[in-house]
Amino acid sequence: MTNKQPSVQRPLLFLFIAMTASAAQAGPLAGHKFLITSVRTGDTEIFEVDPDSGDARNITRSPDSEDRYPCWSPDGRQIAFTSNREGGTYNLFVCNADGSAVRQLTHEKAPSVAYMPGWVGDRIVFGLHRDKPEMASIRPDGTDLKLLGAGHDPCFSPDGTKIAYTSEVAGGVSVFVMNADGTGKRRIVNDANPWGAIFPSWSPDGRQIVYSFKAGEALELFVVDADGRGAPRQLTSLGKICTPAAWSPDGNWISFRYTDEAYWRSKERTEKVYAEKPGDKRPVWVIRPGSSDAHVVEPLRYQCAMDGSRAAWKPR
Repeated sequence: MTNKQPSVQRPLLFLFIAMTASAAQAGPLAGHKFLITSVRTGDTEIFEVDPDSGDARNITRSPDSEDRYPCWSPDGRQIAFTSNREGGTYNLFVCNADGSAVRQLTHEKAPSVAYMPGWVGDRIVFGLHRDKPEMASIRPDGTDLKLLGAGHDPCFSPDGTKIAYTSEVAGGVSVFVMNADGTGKRRIVNDANPWGAIFPSWSPDGRQIVYSFKAGEALELFVVDADGRGAPRQLTSLGKICTPAAWSPDGNWISFRYTDEAYWRSKERTEKVYAEKPGDKRPVWVIRPGSSDAHVVEPLRYQCAMDGSRAAWKPR
């Protein structure tokens, strides 16, 4: 018996050591997944990326088109996104999380565009620029399109009852909240941002909103109470362009895109950047909501697309 016991225990000991080492090597973002746009194929495609391991999977696989603004369905089984694959302008599409069963929800004609969708419950809210910037919502099967009024970059609250968005004010744009049907609009940030690119996003408990706002010559991240009662709190102080942001489903992290240049303010500069597709122009960064320690996500330092898509966290 004494000769056999070590041979039984040794594999178990090695397994325990291997599991312990593996756990020790896991990074702080282990267990999360992002939807992100990437130019690694030469086109702007939507990838699911593990920010800890760097494993990436091309979901859209649509050569010679541009796919942008991905977001998850509430159960993580589908994604909504915009694409110009069907005739020159950007429309709203939905597919399974593996890229199958693609279906087109909107059928806009140029110069109209659909952009920046968000999905809660049985509705998708999105920006719709026709003669003017408006907001709209639609069911995932493409039925029951509803216009919600003027505004940019709408985002559902986690319970689907409210929408945060940006709207024109004296001196630029600011952050507003309204009911999901477009009623009850109210401003929650008193200041005006002359540059745009605010992109409000809710915390998972629905109590706070993170957004980008002018700070000197930069766009930094700020957090404000969703009821607008408290003063906004500046989250980043990087001195560059931090936009857009998204909250992780566990509330522990905020992702954002980071760049040294607001190239979208110039049509000529935008066209040049999109054509050149520089590999390090707009990486993904993360920060904890109660911290100032922002850092780049190494697997997403390079080959992220130039567009304003969020790094969207997969629901848990």
